[in-house]
Amino acid sequence: MAQTVTPLKLVGGFGSPYSRKMRAVLRFRRIPFTWIMRGSPDDVGIPEVPVALIPVLVFPGEAGRADEAMIDSTFQIKRLEKMFPARSIIPSDPALAFLDALLEDYADEWLTKPMFHYRWKYAADIHKASHVLALDRNPLMSRETLAKMSSYIADRQIERLRVVGSNDVTTPGIEASYRRILGLLDLHLVAGHRFLMGKRPGASDFGFFGQLSQLAHFDPTPAAIAAAETPRVVSWVSHLDDLSSLEVDDAGWLSREDAVAALRPFLIEVGRVYARFLIANAHALASRASEVRCEIDGLPWVQQPFPYQGKCLKWLREGRRALSAGDRKFVDSALESTGAESIFRELN
Repeated sequence: MAQTVTPLKLVGGFGSPYSRKMRAVLRFRRIPFTWIMRGSPDDVGIPEVPVALIPVLVFPGEAGRADEAMIDSTFQIKRLEKMFPARSIIPSDPALAFLDALLEDYADEWLTKPMFHYRWKYAADIHKASHVLALDRNPLMSRETLAKMSSYIADRQIERLRVVGSNDVTTPGIEASYRRILGLLDLHLVAGHRFLMGKRPGASDFGFFGQLSQLAHFDPTPAAIAAAETPRVVSWVSHLDDLSSLEVDDAGWLSREDAVAALRPFLIEVGRVYARFLIANAHALASRASEVRCEIDGLPWVQQPFPYQGKCLKWLREGRRALSAGDRKFVDSALESTGAESIFRELN
């Protein structure tokens, strides 16, 4: 008799890039789950989590214990890998898995800057997001309630632009980086690479998807840019949303040689923007400065320090140190002269 698997619960929102990321991961991996909209009538009986963030992934308890919930998509993915070995999204080669993790981190922590920036800077984007995100919880809410909810959402999120670093100083750099990553993905697809990590998706593919599910599909201003300049990427995002029908095998990952060539443009982009921010942010946190001030891609950058991204730097460095000497040598060679290698130099 086939074993019955109790479905997981994924509590999130359509407008949350990390919720869409994890929903796509579960779909591809064919892991049974129930999708629950945060704040909807179905959002009941969910265990508490340390921070009120989404997505929340709820795992069935064992031996009569209560269900267990966790946040943070990267760590959710790692736990799923231990529980469900089939259709893994982490390359079997530890060195390639590290590069995949680095690109996933870039997508989660840098691409969220243009995602949040476009959504809460431009009038058309603010209007759509504030109204649709409110209605996602209850499409039947009254006009009066919608007016109050949309105003509350807009005010709260616009105020948080400072947290992700969107301001008049950083706008040119944020918008240029968005256009560049669209161009890089387009070239990657034109070259015949279905995913970042080969013929099957890695965690980095789902990280990119999560942010682009909003940038290229939902928010009017960045979606118009993507449709006009890189329609191939818009289609790629649609495909990533549900890859449950895709059959994969172990030969689907990039070889080391192919990975160096295929991923180098993306690693250069990591070095161009994200590495510079991570280092400057770490210096600001270490000195307890009130602002991160640096130059990114030749443009000034200023924002408040971001403690979580200080942790991301620490985790990336720990991941590199955990590699075997041979794997670390390969990774260092792949990163050489991209600018991304600066992430792994100790702070002076």
